[in-house]
Amino acid sequence: MSAAAQALADRYAAVWNEPDADRRRARIAALWAPDGVHVLHPPEDLRKAAAELGFDRAVLEARGSEALEVRVRRAYDSFVAPGAYRFRARPDAERLADVVKFHWEMVGHDDGEVAAVGCEILVLDHDDRIARDYQFVE
Repeated sequence: MSAAAQALADRYAAVWNEPDADRRRARIAALWAPDGVHVLHPPEDLRKAAAELGFDRAVLEARGSEALEVRVRRAYDSFVAPGAYRFRARPDAERLADVVKFHWEMVGHDDGEVAAVGCEILVLDHDDRIARDYQFVE
C-alpha cells in the first residue's frame, strides 16, 4: 500500500458520502479531470437484461464534470442520504505508474455490516486527477 494512493482512495470514498452539494461539487472538481470519465461495470441483473435485448455488453458511463456530479449525487441520494449506508475505502490502495487500484465497501451506517464491495481502477492524468475511473461492483 502507498500512503499517497491510500489518501486518494480515502478522498474518493469521501466524495460519495458528502452531504453538502457545493462541497461535493468541489471535491469532484479536485478529484476528476474536467473531462474525466466514470465507467461502471453494471451489476449482473443489468448485464443480463442488456444481453436479452441483444447487446454484447452493458457499460454505464458518466463523462465530464456535470455527468460526474449527477452520478455521485444519485448514489448519495440512493444509499447515503436515507441514513442506511456509507462508503469507505479499504486500506489496500496501490499505485503503479499512472494507475491506482483499491477496493471500497458500502457499509451499514448503524451496524457497519458490509452490504457491497467494489474494485476501483483509476487512471490519472499528468496532474494526478482522475482521467478514467473503472468501477467493478463485486
